[in-house]
Amino acid sequence: MKVAIMTDANSGISVSEGAELGVHVLPMPVLIDGKIYYEGVDLLSEEFYASLREGRDVTTSQPSPGDVLAMWENILASNDALVYVPMSSGLSTSCQTAVMLSQDYNGRVQVADNHSISVPMRYCVMDALELARAGWSAVQIKEALEGIAGDTHIYIGVDTLEYLKKGGRITPAAAAMGTILQLKPLLKIEGDKLDAFAKVRGTLPCKRRLIAEMRPLIERCEQSGYPFSVAAAGTFPEQAEAEEWIQMAREAFPGYEIRYDPLAFSIGAHTGPGAFGMAVSRRVSPKDLRPNESLA
Repeated sequence: MKVAIMTDANSGISVSEGAELGVHVLPMPVLIDGKIYYEGVDLLSEEFYASLREGRDVTTSQPSPGDVLAMWENILASNDALVYVPMSSGLSTSCQTAVMLSQDYNGRVQVADNHSISVPMRYCVMDALELARAGWSAVQIKEALEGIAGDTHIYIGVDTLEYLKKGGRITPAAAAMGTILQLKPLLKIEGDKLDAFAKVRGTLPCKRRLIAEMRPLIERCEQSGYPFSVAAAGTFPEQAEAEEWIQMAREAFPGYEIRYDPLAFSIGAHTGPGAFGMAVSRRVSPKDLRPNESLA
């Protein structure tokens, strides 16, 4: 059975990179002043964050059902089945929409909700690709990915409160007070929720707190014996800022190959530029004999 793997741009995999990897990537739509663009196709990271800083009306959206179905039909024309890995169902309704649409495909389309985004979602997609090449069925791949969905932990530090205020996540008064006190929110994504975890005064202390929160999670993964990955992400306007964060993360956790990717626009629209994050996520492989067993 020939099984294809599909994801969306929230994985950090661009359409062009996906073509090289053998992954089908659905670009995510972004509205800027009422005009539609597509992440990584005709809208690059620099342009997206420049639009935010300029105060333009920026809104991220889910793919239209028509776009999803068109890609499925194209993929299934040359494959027996496909596994679609969209962004976490807790962060968007696109996963639920895809599940509903898949019911008309008699099992040929399997929607895997791995409850992830950004670099952990990329790793999930790459694991799915490896499983497909190892001969796993679409149903088996879906079950393996969903079986470890609770073992992804993402922490994000936010440099400015402006965009959380615009998104209605904090009040204007709280944003004003936080700005005066230089408070930096620390957010976490676990399972299907994005929650405010702490407020830290100053950017560097917030980065240090984020790293401190990662340590016990990484230690738990080490003790589990399962394969896992540590990653970094951000929305830095300048490459030098990204390099500084990558270096800090790698110095904190030597011995790990820490990949860095820009955060997906769907997250960056809420954090704004200057955000920084880390994640630890369990991996699956063809050698994983218990793909549905959790660390918890």
